[in-house]
Amino acid sequence: MASIKVLIVDDAVLIRRKLSKLLEADAAIEVVGVAAHGQIALAKIEALAPDLVILDLDMPVMGGLEALLHIRKRHAQLPVIVFSAHTPEGASLTMEALAKGATDYVTKPSTIDATAPPLEHIREHLIPKIKSLCSVTSRHRVHPAPSIPSKTPKMKRTIEVVAIGVSTGGPNALPTLLKSWLDFPVPVLLVQHMPTLFTKSLAEHLSADSAIPVQEGRSGQSLELGTIWLAPGGTHMIVKNNGTGPKLQLHQGPPENSCRPSVDVLFRSVAEVFGAHVLAVIMTGMGQDGLEGCKAIDQAGGQIWVQDESTSVVWGMPGAVVQAGLADRVLPLFRLGSEIRRIVQRRPGEK
Repeated sequence: MASIKVLIVDDAVLIRRKLSKLLEADAAIEVVGVAAHGQIALAKIEALAPDLVILDLDMPVMGGLEALLHIRKRHAQLPVIVFSAHTPEGASLTMEALAKGATDYVTKPSTIDATAPPLEHIREHLIPKIKSLCSVTSRHRVHPAPSIPSKTPKMKRTIEVVAIGVSTGGPNALPTLLKSWLDFPVPVLLVQHMPTLFTKSLAEHLSADSAIPVQEGRSGQSLELGTIWLAPGGTHMIVKNNGTGPKLQLHQGPPENSCRPSVDVLFRSVAEVFGAHVLAVIMTGMGQDGLEGCKAIDQAGGQIWVQDESTSVVWGMPGAVVQAGLADRVLPLFRLGSEIRRIVQRRPGEK
C-alpha cells in the first residue's frame, strides 16, 4: 500500500525538522516536502501532489490563511490540517481557517525542543488525523456506500432537548446545521471535541452566524429554550435534575474515548433526565465517541439521528452508531437542520 504523502508548511526550521522526523517514523507516512511560507507551499503542492498539507498560520511572505484560500481554489478536496497555537489568538485564527476551508487542526505545543511530552502530544493527535483523513479520500473514490441496518420505528414523543455530538469537520458543518433554526423551541446541548480556549472562540463564531445564541455551558445554568449550550474545552458537561428543573453541571472526570468533553458523558445524562423526549444527533467525526451514549438514549426510547457518510468529513462517529443499528434516521447535512427543526416543532399527535 502506498504511503501517505505529506507536505509540511511552517516558517520555523526546528518545527519542520522535528515534525518531519516524527511523521516519517510511521511507515504509513512519507514527508515529500517542506515549505517556509505559503508561496513556496503553493508551488510544492503543484510539483509534489501531496495527499495532505500541514499548514502553519503565522508565517512571513504568505501566511496560512492566504495560502489556504489559494489551495482551495485549485484543490478543493485536498486535506489541510492547520497547525495552530494554543492561545486565544490562535483559537480565533483557527476558527477563521476552518471557515475558509481547512479540514481540521492540531494545536502546536508552546515548545517543541524536548522529545516529550510536546512531541507525544503531536504524535497522539496528528498522526491519527492524517491517516483518517487520507483514508476518507480513498474511500470516497473507490468504495460503495455501506449498507444501513434497518431499525424498528419508535413511538413518536415530544422532543424536550436536542443533544449533538460532533468532532472532525464540526466547525464547518455546524453553521450549515444552524442556519434554519429560528425561535428554536427547546434547549440544545452540544459537544464539539476541542481543547480549552477553542470552544469559546467557536461559540462566538457560531453565534455570529446563527439566529439563536451559542454559549459555553456553566455549572448551575438552567436550560433556556432556544439556546445552544456548548461544552467548554477540557471539561465534561452533563445535565442533572435535583428537583428544581434540569441544570447543567461541569466536571473534570477522566476522559472517555480519549475525549474531554465527551459525547458519551453528555448523552448518558440526557437519557437519564429526559428519557424518551431526547433527540440525539451524531455528526461528522473520528472515532466512536457517542456510541455508548446513544445506546443509553435508545434504551430510554429517545430518537437518534446521524449525518450521512457523503456529507461527513469523517464518518467514524456517525458510522459507528449506524453499524450498531442505533440510528433512527440517516440524513445529509443540508437536510439535517431543517428536519430537526420540523420534529421539535411537532405537536403531540402530528406525524
